[in-house]
Amino acid sequence: MNILIVEDEPRAANQLQNMLKSSNIEYHLLDIIDTIEDSVKWFKQHNAPDLVFMDIQLADGLSFEIFQKVAIDMPIIFTTAFDQYAIQAFKVNSIDYLLKPIQQEELENAMHKFFKSNKSSSIDSTVLEKLMNTMQVTNKREGILVKEGSSFVQIKVVDLLYVYSEESITFGVTMGKRYIIDETMDQLFESLDTRQFFRINRGQIVSKMSIEKIDPYFNHRIKLSILKSKNQEFVVSRQKTSGFKEWLNK
Repeated sequence: MNILIVEDEPRAANQLQNMLKSSNIEYHLLDIIDTIEDSVKWFKQHNAPDLVFMDIQLADGLSFEIFQKVAIDMPIIFTTAFDQYAIQAFKVNSIDYLLKPIQQEELENAMHKFFKSNKSSSIDSTVLEKLMNTMQVTNKREGILVKEGSSFVQIKVVDLLYVYSEESITFGVTMGKRYIIDETMDQLFESLDTRQFFRINRGQIVSKMSIEKIDPYFNHRIKLSILKSKNQEFVVSRQKTSGFKEWLNK
């Protein structure tokens, strides 16, 4: 069985592979793709896999955008960290999904359903529009609980200039202060509005309003000048450069 994984977090992709192996499922991994743009290119250039595991929230937007740019007629198992309001859309439209963090039993149940049906499937355009609208509404977090001394306070998401990870600690920076956020980069980014925030690499997230200047950088990358960044360097990874440019134009 040929499997394709669309996932922008290497750790999550590796975890999924380990779970498949633990389930004694014989499969061949065709590729791991981490952006919308590269996914579209892959589907245009290759034969259809037997099954696709697709993360909903990619660094350059919602993976549903892939379906708007290329015809996909194959079984999809989505992975998502969205809440139950978004999940309800999947139930109504009978689309398989796995809620992150993925549990071994849930993966095996999804695979059992796949083997039982073993039919190609495509997402109806009206269903796709509903899913995208649902995700956009759900993905509007307004506040973040942060540490301030020995206490916790809430800051507004709209005040965030950028987020970065250092020694496994997540920091959020506003115009006036730096805060410790008691969430991983993965958890935080899953809840942010991707129209306003972009994960430029594994350790940094920037908001549109924080970008002062954009300069070309070596190896086909982009370097950003960010408000209140002090000694921080912000470089968009090569794999995400194209998606970043597209994000800026939205």
